[in-house]
Amino acid sequence: MAASSNSERIDRRALGQRGERAAESFLCRRGLTVVHRNYHCRGGEIDLVMLDPNPQDAEVLAFVEVRLRGPGPVSGLESIGPMKQRRLIHAARHFLMSFPRWQDHPCRFDVVAIDSETDTLNWIPNAFEVA
Repeated sequence: MAASSNSERIDRRALGQRGERAAESFLCRRGLTVVHRNYHCRGGEIDLVMLDPNPQDAEVLAFVEVRLRGPGPVSGLESIGPMKQRRLIHAARHFLMSFPRWQDHPCRFDVVAIDSETDTLNWIPNAFEVA
């Protein structure tokens, strides 16, 4: 049984990495550039940190959560509840403290939801805001 759960963990990790690469490629084709991948800190993680040069007023630092979802009642965006949002916000604050050069950039939280059956990507800029 341990081998099965280990195998499932490896498969999920590989699937997640594939989803993150697909999301990164998708966002890069839309003009965003990668600042950092898989930023980890105690209490949180951010899949992608990207710079969006497209907003009219200033470049925006986008903290991107990638959600790969199969069929089910909950969408990728809906799967990011208050606890997950707090973890993302915590990790974003840690990132900004660790990399001061980005502290003056406007920031937002995006979600890229990927349907695992159709490989359809849905990018939601400003998916949630810091209260």
